[in-house]
Amino acid sequence: MAGPNCGVTLALLGVLLLGAARPSRGADCMSGPCPFGEVPLQPPASVLPTLNRTFTWDVQAHKSIGLELQFPRPRLRQIGPGDSCPDGVTHSIGGRIDATAVRIGTFCSNGTVSRIKMQGGVKMALHLPWFHDRNTSGFSIANRSSIKRLCIIESVFEGEGSATLMSANYPDGFPEDELMTWQFVIPAHLRASVSFLHFNVSNCERKEERVEYYIPGSATNPEVFRLADQQPGNMAGNFNLSLQGCDQDAQNPGVLRLQFQVLVQHPQNESHKTYVVDLSQERALWLTIEPRPVRLSRKFVPGCFVCLESRACSTNVTLTPGSTHKLSFLCDDLTRLWLNAEKTLSCMDPRYCHRKSYFLQVPGHILQLPVQLHDFSWKLQVPQDRLSLALVPTQKLQQSTPERACNTSFSYRLVSAGPDQDLYFGSFCSGGAIERIQVKQNMSVTLRTFAPSFQQEVSKQGLTVSFVPHFKEEGIFTVTPDMKSKVYLRTPNWEQGLPSLNSVSWNISVPSDQVACLTFTQERTDLVCQTGRAFMIIKEQRTKAEEAYNLEEVLPKPSFHHHSFWVNISNCSPVRGKRLDLLFQVSLTPRTMDLPVILLAAVGSGAFLLFALGLIICLVKKNRKKKANKGPAVGIYNSNVQTQLPMQPKQLQKVQKDSENHVYAVIDDTMVYGHLLQDSTGSFIHPEVDTYRPFQGPTGDCPPSPPPTCSRAPTAKLTTEEPTPGFGPESESEPYTFSHPNQQNGSSGDTGVPLLNAHEPAGPGE
Repeated sequence: MAGPNCGVTLALLGVLLLGAARPSRGADCMSGPCPFGEVPLQPPASVLPTLNRTFTWDVQAHKSIGLELQFPRPRLRQIGPGDSCPDGVTHSIGGRIDATAVRIGTFCSNGTVSRIKMQGGVKMALHLPWFHDRNTSGFSIANRSSIKRLCIIESVFEGEGSATLMSANYPDGFPEDELMTWQFVIPAHLRASVSFLHFNVSNCERKEERVEYYIPGSATNPEVFRLADQQPGNMAGNFNLSLQGCDQDAQNPGVLRLQFQVLVQHPQNESHKTYVVDLSQERALWLTIEPRPVRLSRKFVPGCFVCLESRACSTNVTLTPGSTHKLSFLCDDLTRLWLNAEKTLSCMDPRYCHRKSYFLQVPGHILQLPVQLHDFSWKLQVPQDRLSLALVPTQKLQQSTPERACNTSFSYRLVSAGPDQDLYFGSFCSGGAIERIQVKQNMSVTLRTFAPSFQQEVSKQGLTVSFVPHFKEEGIFTVTPDMKSKVYLRTPNWEQGLPSLNSVSWNISVPSDQVACLTFTQERTDLVCQTGRAFMIIKEQRTKAEEAYNLEEVLPKPSFHHHSFWVNISNCSPVRGKRLDLLFQVSLTPRTMDLPVILLAAVGSGAFLLFALGLIICLVKKNRKKKANKGPAVGIYNSNVQTQLPMQPKQLQKVQKDSENHVYAVIDDTMVYGHLLQDSTGSFIHPEVDTYRPFQGPTGDCPPSPPPTCSRAPTAKLTTEEPTPGFGPESESEPYTFSHPNQQNGSSGDTGVPLLNAHEPAGPGE
């Protein structure tokens, strides 16, 4: 239990400390010699009541005299505003610039600060809690020559450790045009690195705010850096760091402040190795090496630094394109660092984009660095509403779902950059059924690694990006399942739900000898639309049959599909707090028939064969009876028909009137009508014969919704060739009859002798 807060103020006149009982004794360093040495704690804490106590020493000295506060044991540790000391004992130290008071800082015990040198006087306040029985002040005062600056703080490291220090008046502004120095004592076998945690710069009229390092062995001492520069690291031995202010603008001075950390640790083997990263040929590739997020611990943790050219070290380093960089690492465990990379790929001219394609693969020289790759992101950009993107993986992908999570060493995260919000398509890894992903607009593809074994699975990574005509859906997935495992698919933005008025399609291929079962893992979506309707369309690609479902109602039962089909899901504008997220699965089974169906088909086929055989036998017997009862077909020749060319009389003079040679039992069609089947060269014309072939072109190139706008070429219909006009159908068994005209009319109209009458012999008339 804390006691009442009662302050006991002890004034120091000169350097003689006076207790409350002897307030008038003392000496002034400005009018006489100053007795230096250990400062007693008067009156002793044991004689004071059990209260919170504050002892204050105010040392006044000429501004050209330097005073040094020494803290042999325990040394001090500086804390920031609002922080407190574990044991409740605090030291507040201040100084003066002419008549202006300056705060040097607040300190706790058990740190690295051993001495504080000040110019022109010092004010020290020691706060002890009521339960603390301390009887010594813990510091001494020594005389020093002029230090020609505001103060000097000495920090001593005896082993590995870190110290956080701040500029005077922090977090308020550092005094104008002042100089403050920190001296660090480092064992020769250790290495030190400096990193700035927080800083601000003021508006300077003259000079420039800067930090200066005096580094042992450096040929350019002091080394000057801006506060925004990467600070030195991997330094061996003692060194000094100074903060120099400037002449500030009177109208708008700004604030100069600095908080930094010094880390001291053993040198690492990697600090002697140099790695070359060549980005001279890159135009849009940035690499960043940074620490992994870790839980804070009170134990000392050696830092991890990345050094450029072995001296400019920092915990975060970004390598820019167009240059070659030399890296070394000052880190006891390189697994505490990781690498993030980002590359931009764009094509803004639609006339040439269709010819381009990019292969997304991590460059080999990045994988050779001793730190693990965390993320490699490709930013893909296309002309808005002109082109879309298509991704084809080296190996088919699996979408990570709660039912089947990815367990590989890396995965791809796909995010589409929309005008209103980004659309997260999901996380995908190799070993699945997704062979193509099409995205409507700009997107980001991020390869994220999860284990060092990624180095052994490099061959599995790789995506080919091409540019395709613009489409309306936010995304189209081409899925080719196999019988080995089920395929789980879910809508984008699973956590937040599919955005309003967005549409996504899945093109699911089904082999001809298998059947696909489409199953939804939930009975209903619990979706309530504010405007519009949310629906799902399942469309068979072969039969064009569609089934539409309202997603505000119960989802469909498991369905079986014998051919490839589309699944399209389109969202409405849901009411606040409602979202659309669907998870479904596709599984394949061999296409088989039930035993009753097989038996019925066999019985039906047998009956049909018997019926066909009996019908053929009956037709054959009937045809034979018909031919047996019917006489031979007779053709009667008309002898009066003129067959001789005009104007050529008496070429055939012999006439057979009584002979029956002109009566033919059978007349061959080709013998009589053969001249009609000949072309101009005399060759016989073979009739055209064709066979109907079903259409085998693509039938599933467009998803069912939005309404398909793709055109399909009409299938040409096969037509039966019409018979030649003037010739009717004839039967083989029909007799050919040529009538004989009467003699009275036989000569009328004739201009020549009939061809066959010229061959008949002379004989009696008919």
